[in-house]
Amino acid sequence: MFSDDKAITLRVVERYALTGSTSDDHVKVVCLPNDKTSFVERSGEEGRSILLDEYRVDGKVVWAGYSGRSGTVYLSTVTSR
Repeated sequence: MFSDDKAITLRVVERYALTGSTSDDHVKVVCLPNDKTSFVERSGEEGRSILLDEYRVDGKVVWAGYSGRSGTVYLSTVTSR
């Protein structure tokens, strides 16, 4: 993951973990079902795997990944650890 992608993802994850907000002025944010660690992003008949990384913020664990192709951050909350 490129450093800009990582910075975008971290910004979105921190906002989500601290406030519950899924809005961002620069990228689209999509919440996935809980405990997901990957997602297949569809584009027409083709798909692209987005692998989510684990982030820990203020005692919360969130899986998140960024797709530069669609400008989307995908989030999945971890329900148990």
